[in-house]
Amino acid sequence: MSNDRFSVAGQTAIVTGASSGIGKAIAEGFAADGANVVVCSREQGNVDPVAEGIRDDGGSALAVECDVTDREAVEALVEATVEEFGGVDTLVNNAGASFMASFEDISENGWNTIVDINLTGTFHCTQVAGEQMRESGGGSVVNLSSVAGQQGSPYMSHYGAAKAGIINLTTSLAYEWADHDVRVNCIAPGFVATPGVESQMGVSGEDIDRDEVKRRIGVSEEISDIAQFLATPASSYVVGETITARGVPQVMETPDV
Repeated sequence: MSNDRFSVAGQTAIVTGASSGIGKAIAEGFAADGANVVVCSREQGNVDPVAEGIRDDGGSALAVECDVTDREAVEALVEATVEEFGGVDTLVNNAGASFMASFEDISENGWNTIVDINLTGTFHCTQVAGEQMRESGGGSVVNLSSVAGQQGSPYMSHYGAAKAGIINLTTSLAYEWADHDVRVNCIAPGFVATPGVESQMGVSGEDIDRDEVKRRIGVSEEISDIAQFLATPASSYVVGETITARGVPQVMETPDV
């Protein structure tokens, strides 16, 4: 088996929410392997340094300001990608947001904001970029969900509901687009030492030993590795799946007798 099947070299990939954390790691990983990368975020000033860093390391990157909840902005993002690199091979729907609140304290605006960014943003980007993929002969969509979307999430019910929707969308769309050679898959991370998690839990990615098996918190590069695999020919038989990456699972312990 050739290692080329595990490479994204020559691809063009759009990565949303790429200013930091998982999205930034995915963009940098793809670029290091030879892909053209389009990084986007709601603020141009947040993604310019990411693209500049990739180019400084010899990679190819374009930074685009894009609010994934704005359909026209998403259309402009895809148009800029096609104009710069000629097409779209992979879309990584990483843009997301969350906040903690009990269900009864979530306002209608709060609910709509979280659902719009996580779920509706995924809808916009996938529908627009997917049109390019289908017209050009195929591609790969990698959605980012969460374990919160698989097993519930107290005090984050809005976020969990949106992420559950992404998992269902992945399965449904994978079936619909299979005839167009567009593979749709999903990643459901557990706790990952992103800047957001660091601010809440005080755990930095530098504190995590990536080679240690017995842990329940990961680093962004571990999610990037999965995203890259899902974008390569090596995952050609993986369609409509959600890969859970949450470290050591919680299990029932044997009771004392």
